[in-house]
Amino acid sequence: MLNPNIGKLIKNYPNRYRLVIDVAHTARQIAKEMEENGETSTEKPVSIAIDKLAAETDAKN
Repeated sequence: MLNPNIGKLIKNYPNRYRLVIDVAHTARQIAKEMEENGETSTEKPVSIAIDKLAAETDAKN
């Protein structure tokens, strides 16, 4: 598996399409914020987005 958080995330979504859309949307927001602030990261925005959504999911449960 690419990231262990995906297994947890998929259980909270009705289908994989919705999960992919949410991850992509969140990753675009993260990338935009990093660009506006002049920040750089060794971690890719998609990985950050997956971790962020997993943390939000854990907080809800």
